[in-house]
Amino acid sequence: MCSVERRLRQAGFVLRRAKDSERRAGFSVKPVVYTLAGSRLEVFLYPDEAALASDMALLDTVRVTRAGSPSPWETTPLLIRSGNLAAVFLTGNQRQAERLALALTAGAPQPGSPR
Repeated sequence: MCSVERRLRQAGFVLRRAKDSERRAGFSVKPVVYTLAGSRLEVFLYPDEAALASDMALLDTVRVTRAGSPSPWETTPLLIRSGNLAAVFLTGNQRQAERLALALTAGAPQPGSPR
């Protein structure tokens, strides 16, 4: 989570971590929840890529819920996946959504890089 937070700060986001989070249908891990300029980000960090792939196989990736289930999100969700991380971003700001997706999918930090 430290790497996720560092990337988001370097991308210019001011984030606040929510105190508690609830499990989401379709995800076997509990999310870490942040608020970013009025938007909501839920980060699901899995032990490995295989565990994430197992959950993704059963997920409707457009509605970001189990296939056939009603959407639990208050707005249209954006699903971001990178390695063993899945994130759901709830925002109406497409520029913010693009910046967030780029920050989370930039790849692993390289030795000697400032990130």
